[in-house]
Amino acid sequence: MKRTVKIWLWSLLAVLLSVGLIIASLQWSHQNVSELTRHHNSQLSPVIMIPGSSATENRFDGLVSEINHNRTNPHSLLKVKITNDDKLHFTGRLRPGDNEPFIVVGFQNNKDGYSNIKQQARQFNVIFHTLVSRLNFNNFKAIGHSNGGLIYTVFLENYFDQYSNDVRMTKLMTIGSPFNFNERSIDNKTQMLSDFIKNRNKLPNNLSVYSVAGTKNYTSDGLVPLVSVAAGRYVFQGAVRHFTTITVSGSNAQHSDLPENKQIVDLINRYILHSTRVPRARQNEPRLH
Repeated sequence: MKRTVKIWLWSLLAVLLSVGLIIASLQWSHQNVSELTRHHNSQLSPVIMIPGSSATENRFDGLVSEINHNRTNPHSLLKVKITNDDKLHFTGRLRPGDNEPFIVVGFQNNKDGYSNIKQQARQFNVIFHTLVSRLNFNNFKAIGHSNGGLIYTVFLENYFDQYSNDVRMTKLMTIGSPFNFNERSIDNKTQMLSDFIKNRNKLPNNLSVYSVAGTKNYTSDGLVPLVSVAAGRYVFQGAVRHFTTITVSGSNAQHSDLPENKQIVDLINRYILHSTRVPRARQNEPRLH
């Protein structure tokens, strides 16, 4: 009799355990499906900006202020700084209902040079992974000024494929990015440009890229040779869906002034942002090639 009761109790325990596992599995599946559905239906499409060398996460304050001028619903501004030990520090906030916030990243190691750019790209991957996990967006736009465009290129060629099934970069604008550093001849390819060209098959083929160059004298923007910016065509053209080069001149066309250049502000409104306002009258129309 005792043996029968014992067998019955063990059978009951096994049934209860099985039922518990089934319920837990169903709950996990429901939660997982809900998470995937929310991710798929997310309306959030941030604009993530990376500044150049020696610049901080405050580099684009003037640009964001100019873009938000006279807007009924201004874009939020969130800043993320990563220290050398990969710790993240957030400032700013996302306004509820803002589907197109600006997110600006900064690096404690913001030095120039290819080795530092590769390190910054690795750290940007840490930032990007955190942003995707917390904000749950499925697409975004990107802007990189100077070395910021180079950091984005390293990121796309070496890290982005791990997100390609879940997150899509729809547009990338590089501003005064020296794809061949200070070389004034494409015949003298730097190691960085050679690596970019070698790995261009890893770039997202559904991406639209706008390469913007400033010029004071049609040879440089006072710091970066125009031919170095133009070298971006050897990286992107034919590897992405659309590649467009744009040259701006006139006032504020020097390298450090480009993020506040009124023509570039209009280009961002026209080509990057979904919600646009009527641009101001322009004396110098940017040239598209």
